[in-house]
Amino acid sequence: MIPTNYLIIGSGVAGLTFAIKITERFPDKKVAIVTKSNEGESNTKYAQGGIAIVTDKTEDSYQKHIQDTLICGDGLCDKSVVEMVITQGPKRLNELIEWGAQFDKKANGNFDLGKEGGHSQNRVVHHKDQTGYEIERAILEQVHQKENITVLDHYFALDLITENNYCLGAYVLNQKTKEIITFQSDFTVLATGGIGHLYGHTTNPVIATGDGIAMASRAGAAISDMEFIQFHPTALYEDSSRSKFLISEAVRGFGAYLRTKKGDRFMLNYDDRAELASRDIVSQSIDLELKKSNNNCVYLDCTHLDLKAFIKHFPMIYDRCKSIGIDIAKDWIPVVTAQHYLCGGINVDKNGKTDIGNLFACGECSRTGLHGANRLASNSLLEALVYSDKIYNYLANNTFKKTNFNRTVPDFELVKKPKINSGYIEKRKADLQFLMRQNAGIVRYDSDLLNAKEQLNEWQIEIEEKCRNSQISSDLYELKNMIAIGNLIVQQSILRDENRGGFVKFAFGKMVQSVM
Repeated sequence: MIPTNYLIIGSGVAGLTFAIKITERFPDKKVAIVTKSNEGESNTKYAQGGIAIVTDKTEDSYQKHIQDTLICGDGLCDKSVVEMVITQGPKRLNELIEWGAQFDKKANGNFDLGKEGGHSQNRVVHHKDQTGYEIERAILEQVHQKENITVLDHYFALDLITENNYCLGAYVLNQKTKEIITFQSDFTVLATGGIGHLYGHTTNPVIATGDGIAMASRAGAAISDMEFIQFHPTALYEDSSRSKFLISEAVRGFGAYLRTKKGDRFMLNYDDRAELASRDIVSQSIDLELKKSNNNCVYLDCTHLDLKAFIKHFPMIYDRCKSIGIDIAKDWIPVVTAQHYLCGGINVDKNGKTDIGNLFACGECSRTGLHGANRLASNSLLEALVYSDKIYNYLANNTFKKTNFNRTVPDFELVKKPKINSGYIEKRKADLQFLMRQNAGIVRYDSDLLNAKEQLNEWQIEIEEKCRNSQISSDLYELKNMIAIGNLIVQQSILRDENRGGFVKFAFGKMVQSVM
């Protein structure tokens, strides 16, 4: 058993920034960060676009950013949360800069602000097209300087330990030694990221399997808005099932056009903002165009853009396209929609508290009320930074009574069992991903959702039996978590009876009520 004051599950921007702040405030307390891959692998790392923050108050304002967020969220944002997050943006940005993160600037020293879909002004602070990577680099350097932070790579959290609706820690699998370790903590923070691998076709890394949400759900925490899945309009089209390479929203903000195979600039037919409409509208429009044409992809046309300026702003995108034979000066980039972000998750209040005592959540695994029915581009890193800070301030500035659980948390009773057949996991995972793409994608149908619910319930029973009778492994538990997340998405999709933001459903052949 390993005792710690703060247990953080996940090593993206949300978990790491909390760790830095809490250790600076309490240098005598212990912080343990467990992450199922290496410390730098997270959804944060793959965030290309940047952070939406009001920095130029001559052209922009908090009110404009708030209004853009509310419009994108389609009436389901918590306005007080939106106001809180957006007005705290500049402070959180300054912290990143103090920690060594670098962002692109113009010759006059002002930020070179990008513009993305749904934004009325240029306000996206970025580091070329590798913003998340740069932030992760800077904050990991800070983490490594803290003697009281222990980062444990390749440690997979299996389940939270709870009693009387209090979280006491977690059972964690050391993936190298196969030992299951009991972490007893005063406070536990879930910062486990998204669910993209559930769909297979995703911009997320393969580690995004919804583990934190699934664990919290099993522990009895409230989970909501799981039906609001954001599909990014422009992932690079390649004939493979691996994670998709993201063509940032900022490329359209830079002036790129979306075209059909025939060359039609189709977004002009769907929204006055054309390519700069919000992600839900652009994704749904692409989906409709592909169904009409029966083509595999649409195209992003950058041929009219200044090539030198493009390479300066988007070096990673340029290099990736070049590596597969696409010359953006004369070739269109084939793109397709891909699962990108989850707007729902574990319910938290304005301090990041779940409804389980001593358990907090931040980042993509949490449902704060900021995003509503659809996330505004580049608001996610902002949300993670703000809620990480809110959890820190709550824990640093309040006095907490000792709980009644003074006894030692029991260790996990490990019984030797046969290994699970890896072929079973690979097949069931592929089956699950296909089911979610077909039955719970951009446009959904009640009949498909009901069929998916029945299938998922069968797989839920099956996986529980496999877990009882097989040796515990991260692959087995990932599949268990993915099935649980699939169930939450499908069930909450069935229950929603109106179309909002990124959620579009037809009930038995007819589109359900829309608030548009």
